[in-house]
Amino acid sequence: MSISAGPPGPGELRRHLGVSDAVLVGLGSMLGAGVFAVLAPAAAASGGGLLLGLAVAALVAYCNATSSARLAARYPRSGGTYVYGTERLGELWGYLAGWSFVTGKTASCAAMALTVGLYVWPGQAHAVAVATVAVLTAVDYAGVRKAAWLTRAIVAFVLVVLAAVVVACLAGGAPPRPAPGGAAFTAAGVLQAAGLLFFAFAGYARIATLGEEVRDPRTTIPRAIPLALGLTLAVYAAVAVAVLAVLGPGRLARAAAPLAEAVRAAGVPALVPLVQAGAAVAAAGSLLALLLGVSRTTMAMARDRHLPHTLAAVHPRRHVPHHAQLAVGAAVAALAATLDVRGAIGFSSFGVLVYYAIANASAWTLSPGLTARIVPGAGLLGCLVLAFTLPSASVLWGTLVLAAGAAAYGVRKAVAARRP
Repeated sequence: MSISAGPPGPGELRRHLGVSDAVLVGLGSMLGAGVFAVLAPAAAASGGGLLLGLAVAALVAYCNATSSARLAARYPRSGGTYVYGTERLGELWGYLAGWSFVTGKTASCAAMALTVGLYVWPGQAHAVAVATVAVLTAVDYAGVRKAAWLTRAIVAFVLVVLAAVVVACLAGGAPPRPAPGGAAFTAAGVLQAAGLLFFAFAGYARIATLGEEVRDPRTTIPRAIPLALGLTLAVYAAVAVAVLAVLGPGRLARAAAPLAEAVRAAGVPALVPLVQAGAAVAAAGSLLALLLGVSRTTMAMARDRHLPHTLAAVHPRRHVPHHAQLAVGAAVAALAATLDVRGAIGFSSFGVLVYYAIANASAWTLSPGLTARIVPGAGLLGCLVLAFTLPSASVLWGTLVLAAGAAAYGVRKAVAARRP
């Protein structure tokens, strides 16, 4: 039975997003998060194994997408794995999923905002990042319909830029001989690269967190998630092959702006300003989708009083979680004013992998048969392996923040138990 797309009731969000809108929300997050920012550190970790790391990341992401789609069809409500973990594993696991998502993706939002600043005005990157957060928070506040249309325009522009990069690299004539060097090819390096690249694939979580805003979510969400993932993988593979063909793994690992350096090395320097503009727009598109998703999970947790209940408020006219949006925007702006980009990416990757580990564990409980549990089992194992092969600082800080969240949950439950 489908869920009505009629007028929302009090405290409910408006259901008006179709499959194409939901796919674009995922693309806007995934393309901005990875293709301009992650290839260089992934190449530094994997040496000549970048494409293998991309394949591993895509395989884990596929498992997660499949598990998320099954769960979203069963529980079409805002909150994503926070809802699934609570329903299938218990309140604590749902809370830990929500905590991992909100903290990890808040850091990711800051990283995307800083990326905008670094491309637009490197000397004032933090100030530009804070201003970008303020503008996009206002866009989300105005309503998800406007955010979806803006995401559509951003994705179209970014795809044009990436197509130009691929054509320039593959058809620009004989490139210079790639520089040697880079990390040695090891299994651990490939897994670390996969963990970093997975950060770029995680945008389909934004689709699941829109469970209360899509039409017929039991059909729309399972269709939108694999479509967004497949399109993103195709783009990533094409760009990675093209850039590697020009720069090679050693030079790619050392590149501060790998796509701009690739078109320059291919003999098409006129494309560099376009690539810089594309990077800034892609990061802004990613930030737009991330702000939307984090605010919805924050709202869901606030409804259950894991966060201050005022964050569950829905605007009476716009039907958006306006208190959660403003709180998330303020937190991201504070981080963007002070945070290091590389540290934010590693910390975010750890949180997202924990989040999806809980999603796969939740999907494991949906069906008792061994065949039905192969995909969620592989996804659970893959998430845990990739999480703990990330850089040691990311693992340490991620573990400490996760433990702090669990401690806060325990204290809250203890206090509630003592009340008459």
